Amino acid sequence: MEYRREFLKKSLWSALALWAAPLGVWAADPTQHIVKKGDTLSAIAKKYGTSIKALKAANGLKSDTIQVGQKLKLPTSAISGIHVVSKGETLSVIAVSYGTSVRRLKSDNGLKSDLIKVGQKLKVPGGGSRGSPAFLAPVIAATNRVRVDSNRWRYIVCHHSAIEAGNAEVYGRAHKRRGMEHGLAYHFVIGNGKDSGDGEIEIGPRWTNQLRGGHVRSTRVNDSGIGICIVGNLQNHAPTRRQRQAMNELLDFLAEGHTRRGVSVTVHKRVDKNHTVCPGRHFPYGDLDRFA
Repeated sequence: MEYRREFLKKSLWSALALWAAPLGVWAADPTQHIVKKGDTLSAIAKKYGTSIKALKAANGLKSDTIQVGQKLKLPTSAISGIHVVSKGETLSVIAVSYGTSVRRLKSDNGLKSDLIKVGQKLKVPGGGSRGSPAFLAPVIAATNRVRVDSNRWRYIVCHHSAIEAGNAEVYGRAHKRRGMEHGLAYHFVIGNGKDSGDGEIEIGPRWTNQLRGGHVRSTRVNDSGIGICIVGNLQNHAPTRRQRQAMNELLDFLAEGHTRRGVSVTVHKRVDKNHTVCPGRHFPYGDLDRFA
């Protein structure tokens, strides 16, 4: 059985290699490093954020001697600690998805500027544990197609829906019936698993078309404020773990490069004082302290 699994694994990589060859692309195995001229165990360990000891243990090496073309298995910690840059990614996007900062990424990788290239390997802190790239994926894709005037957005305002069901489409229709010209009052809606995914970030037309919000009474804040709505009545209960994580990833993404420097990250009741309890007593207010 073990032999069969190893055979199938090798066959798969061979097939990928044959598929990629006519395109001039090599489908590299992310679990190994092929030794090149000039490589040393020390250099390889540094490149993947691991140790010589871990490399030797993973490959059963008795000495530090390696040969050109030799395939070295990467320790699990090394595999998870490396991010390979994909098309459309920026340091800001990568930092948010790993729960770190652009400054930390640049420091750990010796980068002098924000310029990165497709295929470039970056060391990521904390062993490379990625928060949840699926949460931000649609936001990143949508934002890459938009010309964002970051200097315009001075506020990010968090809300709750105050009801347990609904999603961007449902709220959009309701807001349209209330006479709101552009429908959905918010720029983003974070689902709770009922009418959209738990932690799913839905992008409203106010973000894709860069339109003013309709989510607070203050005209000034609507003109320059991004609205985020968490589905659920947070006066009665806390958001789900995934909603909270998605909210924090979205806040970091917006605050780092898509809004005015020093953006005010706040909540509805602090904008429209004495008019609402939104986003409810169980909203994680402490999560906003980092923006103070």
